[in-house]
Amino acid sequence: MHNYPFWLYLLVTAGVTYLVRAIPLVLVKGKIRNRFLLSFLHYIPYAVLSVMTVPAIFYATGDTLSATVGFLVAVVLAFWERSLLTVAAASCSAVLIVQLVQTYLL
Repeated sequence: MHNYPFWLYLLVTAGVTYLVRAIPLVLVKGKIRNRFLLSFLHYIPYAVLSVMTVPAIFYATGDTLSATVGFLVAVVLAFWERSLLTVAAASCSAVLIVQLVQTYLL
């Protein structure tokens, strides 16, 4: 009987997840033609991803300066349309360099 809360939570989570996906299918019968709504729905994944990722960047290293340098390196390289591997490697390297400089020189 000690597993009861787990199964209850799992059932509620599954129900909510199903409803979030099923309700739009039930409510929207035809093709969406509103340009504003289509553009809004198009940018939702990018907005959610950035809202989840950007704060985590600044708390991942435990140091605001190195996190900011890594973030700026990533933004600049992404703006220059470099590959994801290049952006990730360069930003991690920038964070490492800043932390090494802070550790050994300051």
